[in-house]
Amino acid sequence: MAVTTLLFPFVSEIHHIGSTAVPGLAAKPKIDIDVVVSDQRMVAEMSARLRSAGYTFHGDPYACNLWTFTADTRPCGTRLYLCETGNAAHAARLLFRDALREHQDLARRYDTLKRRLAREAKGDWDIYTNGKRGFINEVLALAATKKGPAVASGAL
Repeated sequence: MAVTTLLFPFVSEIHHIGSTAVPGLAAKPKIDIDVVVSDQRMVAEMSARLRSAGYTFHGDPYACNLWTFTADTRPCGTRLYLCETGNAAHAARLLFRDALREHQDLARRYDTLKRRLAREAKGDWDIYTNGKRGFINEVLALAATKKGPAVASGAL
């Protein structure tokens, strides 16, 4: 069942984020989706709907009000994040994604970094994720100066 159908009428926006949202970027076989909730009071209902559709709930692992769900869908897995309108982590994810889409030089640098970290981390996702932090913060700072105030990067 499509996310829009499953979560109707509580969704105000759906965004494809993460590396698969940037053409040509190395990516794990996972689709990352941010679903912006129009009414936070409905998160419990939305969570129940997602769980009944086969999604696993992981709470808010980044402590930034992104409620995380995963599903082993084919051909790629899905990570779905529920967040409220105005969520800083969601705004940062969009800013980062859009900067990589707009600037191929940044996307190439990020691709090279991700490939190197994947080799070096040898499956340790903490090493991999933490290794990207400096680059992500650099891109967010650059993008924020062009588009507005800086935003939090915790859940990227």
